[in-house]
Amino acid sequence: VGPSTDSRRGYEHGRGEWSCPAGCRERARERAMGFLLRAAGGAGVVPITSPKAATLLAAAALVPQGPPVHFPVHVRPSSLLRTIPPARASRLPPPNPPPRSHLAAACATWTRHPIGGSTGRRGVAMASAESSVQKTEEEWRAVLSPEQFRILRQKGTESPGTGEYNKFSGDGMYNCAGCGTPLYKSTTKFDSGCGWPAFFEGLPGAIKCTPDPDGRRTEITCAACGGHLGHVFKGEGFPTPTDERHCVNSISIKFTPAS
Repeated sequence: VGPSTDSRRGYEHGRGEWSCPAGCRERARERAMGFLLRAAGGAGVVPITSPKAATLLAAAALVPQGPPVHFPVHVRPSSLLRTIPPARASRLPPPNPPPRSHLAAACATWTRHPIGGSTGRRGVAMASAESSVQKTEEEWRAVLSPEQFRILRQKGTESPGTGEYNKFSGDGMYNCAGCGTPLYKSTTKFDSGCGWPAFFEGLPGAIKCTPDPDGRRTEITCAACGGHLGHVFKGEGFPTPTDERHCVNSISIKFTPAS
């Protein structure tokens, strides 16, 4: 008994050959012509001018449509994607440093004009701990008046327009009223119209600035003894070299005329 018609039509995988019974080529030609007619939208007959073209179309119709081929994909884990052990991850620095407040940044970028007429600027260093003046509260009460103690040691504020140096002008130096440390040159004083003495910069290392807890202002104190002077404000538009206003209580400073 010979092979069936279906088995002769199929692809014999063992031998890699094709077999076609009688009339198979004619049916293949008909299927190819029908395919061309459907591709043309059924609008007329598509002319076949070459016998070779017709044969190629018939052969194309016999090509089987096998199952899709799936190629294996081998993925090697990258060492860059490995999980960091918790012990090491705890020692890594944070991705971004914590933001600094505007007032703290302004306090860290103080500038000054060096003595001697130069127009260059450089940062002002804070006073070292070696120059600090340490006194107990009772010792401060003994050397300060009640009003000086209230402002210098208890961070009080004098009424605007009442200070001795609000409208004062003179050539000399303004020193801390508590310890006598030089703080401001008279050439840095200007009239701000705010009711308190105003300076656009302090002597290098003489002023310490500390942002208030609410972050809205920056306190300025004597770097030597910690006496409260007032507050510093930046960016108010005053025509000064630094655009800073050191708003100082008159009672916190003492003027010494130039010799």
